[in-house]
Amino acid sequence: MSTLASTGWAVFRNGDFRLFGAARFLTGLAYQMQAVAIGWFVYDLTKSALALGLVGLAGFLPAMLAALITGHVADTYDRRLVAAISFGVQAATSFGLLAYALSGAQAVWPVYALVILVGTGRAFANPALQALLPTLVSRDLFGGAIAWNASLWQTSSVLGPAAGGLLYAAGPAVVFGGAGASFALAALLVAAIRFRPAPVSERPPVSWATLSAGLAYIRSQPVVLGAISLDLFAVLFGGATALLPIFAAEVLHVGPLGLGALRSMPAAGAVTMAVWLAYRPLRRHAGARMLRAVAVFGLAIVVFGLSTSLPLSMLCLFVTGAADMISVYVRQSFVQGETPDAMRGRVAAVNTVFIGASNELGEFESGLLAAALGAVPAVIAGGAMTVLIAVAWGRLFPALRARDHLLKPD
Repeated sequence: MSTLASTGWAVFRNGDFRLFGAARFLTGLAYQMQAVAIGWFVYDLTKSALALGLVGLAGFLPAMLAALITGHVADTYDRRLVAAISFGVQAATSFGLLAYALSGAQAVWPVYALVILVGTGRAFANPALQALLPTLVSRDLFGGAIAWNASLWQTSSVLGPAAGGLLYAAGPAVVFGGAGASFALAALLVAAIRFRPAPVSERPPVSWATLSAGLAYIRSQPVVLGAISLDLFAVLFGGATALLPIFAAEVLHVGPLGLGALRSMPAAGAVTMAVWLAYRPLRRHAGARMLRAVAVFGLAIVVFGLSTSLPLSMLCLFVTGAADMISVYVRQSFVQGETPDAMRGRVAAVNTVFIGASNELGEFESGLLAAALGAVPAVIAGGAMTVLIAVAWGRLFPALRARDHLLKPD
């Protein structure tokens, strides 16, 4: 077995990492199943692109508004328990969605309220999990851990939309119930991780300086700032996820099963790339490869917007997932690998806001633009903007473009 392959298996043989990975898989499955059900449920109720965009905004607001607090919590308390409690909150919220779907009510605002609660749980879980991962494996296995973690998450993101679309045929309540059960099991798994952090002898005082330390650190690191902001603006403009129900219903003329297949394709591309990176980690030219991957992402979005063929549309979304995985792999290596452990939660919280802005806030932007221009022109314009952003960031952040290795030498 090659050295690279043995490194990949060494990560997965770690018992704590397996518990961590299983929890990530289950939560990814729940998020994606639920996203398909919420999207179709809201579109059934409203027939509105703007209403779909508001789902993304509702999911993003908690992460943005509570970012400084969630990072402080992740750096102050046991990260395992923070994540477990957060998953428990999301399980309860999924069961709330189940009850609302069974009620037969037609108002959409309760769905937004429950999505806000899901977003609140994610806002606390994500920094805790991002800060926990580097403590579970040695530094020499960290690149493999990032790739394995991403591949498990993306595998669930392949299966989740397909399962959500299939189960939706039996009603949205079935999907919400399955998501709730997955969140509950994930809470138990992450709580069972045996790693225990060193006791905190003195908790840092809650002040503006301690709360904003993660933001200050990112601003002081041009490579990290460039990587995070590149992901923010590229996916903010280039994302098409929120509009997939419209493409499925009105452009490609497929139903919930077709929507599930479309939503699965980015994750299928991402998991394929993640598995490849787990065995063949990037060794050189990390920054330049990230910039090229973002440009490919944008081009694939443009072609998707022009397509009226289901197979071609699925291929384009597959390519976007593979390209985005390269960007995620590089960015997460920079953020999680170089940040001091005492600050990882706060830096991860800021990173989560950027990720959330590029995804959930990007869905809101897509909905607004589609309401003004139409879904197809909005997607094409967003993809073209992403290509331009990749070119611009190569000039604005020369340190990112020139960055060679994923991690700085010790």
